[in-house]
Amino acid sequence: MVTVALSLLTSAALAVLRATGAPAIPVDTLRAVGGLPAHIAGRFEDLTVCRQTTAGTFLVFDRRRHGVFSVAPAADAPTEVVTIGAEPGRLLQPYAFDAGPDGTFVVADAPGNRTRVQAFLVSGTRLAGFSMASAGHPLLVDGVAVTGLASLVTTRSSIFLSQPESGSLIVERGFDGVSARSFGELRATGHEQDPPLHHALNSGFVVIDPDGGFYYVFAAGVPAFRKYDYRGALQFERHIEGVELDAYMRDRPTVWPRRKTDSGVFPVVRPIVRAAAADASGSLWISLDVPFTYVYDRRGDKHRVVQFRATGVLAPTDISFTPSGRLLATPGCHLFEVRR
Repeated sequence: MVTVALSLLTSAALAVLRATGAPAIPVDTLRAVGGLPAHIAGRFEDLTVCRQTTAGTFLVFDRRRHGVFSVAPAADAPTEVVTIGAEPGRLLQPYAFDAGPDGTFVVADAPGNRTRVQAFLVSGTRLAGFSMASAGHPLLVDGVAVTGLASLVTTRSSIFLSQPESGSLIVERGFDGVSARSFGELRATGHEQDPPLHHALNSGFVVIDPDGGFYYVFAAGVPAFRKYDYRGALQFERHIEGVELDAYMRDRPTVWPRRKTDSGVFPVVRPIVRAAAADASGSLWISLDVPFTYVYDRRGDKHRVVQFRATGVLAPTDISFTPSGRLLATPGCHLFEVRR
């Protein structure tokens, strides 16, 4: 009788959840515990990406100002370390950025509508750089059509790029631009006859698993992610699901507007995923276009739904984990304790 009663209670609870649209996993609210001081953060025109080094220095990528800035722990103002310009060692139309714990950082920009990737020391000194023939395809980010690589991440020796127009999801290149390998089969989209749209729906975020291997989170289309081992072999694929995504799935577009660029006319696709990162345990954090972040464990099971609060509800446009294990989110460059 007890078992039957519990079963009926569980069924009733599930029916209520379905009827009310309440999430099966309670939302965990995290509040900012620090970060870049507001009087410094307010000096940037477009605080696009923020990273923190082991020394505590913040590196800030300001897309609108075409520059990279550093903010030392006790500094009262940011220092511009890379400035605007088309020549090597400067930036023009930049759109992607990542930095390692030692402060070495990489930036992708598009002078002359040609994708260029450059690597720099924390001081802003240029280490290396290379250009690529493809400029990628537009993604609509915060109302702005951004042409180029959906993401890039760096290690001590390599840069991993989301580059579906190459025929693979992920391309690894050295700092000299030489391709070491590519892996990840493109997913079926139903738009294979329209290569720009097919590639845009395969664009995504490359995330390095701290214990080896990679996650690939698709930025647009059907929400999903894959996990690959260190050799590039597929381990599993998971759909990203939750009541927070019901409206998106119901109203998901079937046609996309076209926009003329210097490289031609391309479909403009709005991402449903805004950012992704892995913590030290290998859990994958996926920040959505709606102000919620889903957390998946190493097996691909969702075990947490998070909402960030700073001055108000924060919908992260970029997330990363600091050397101390805190989550760093933009806009605002806020720090959050994530351990429970």
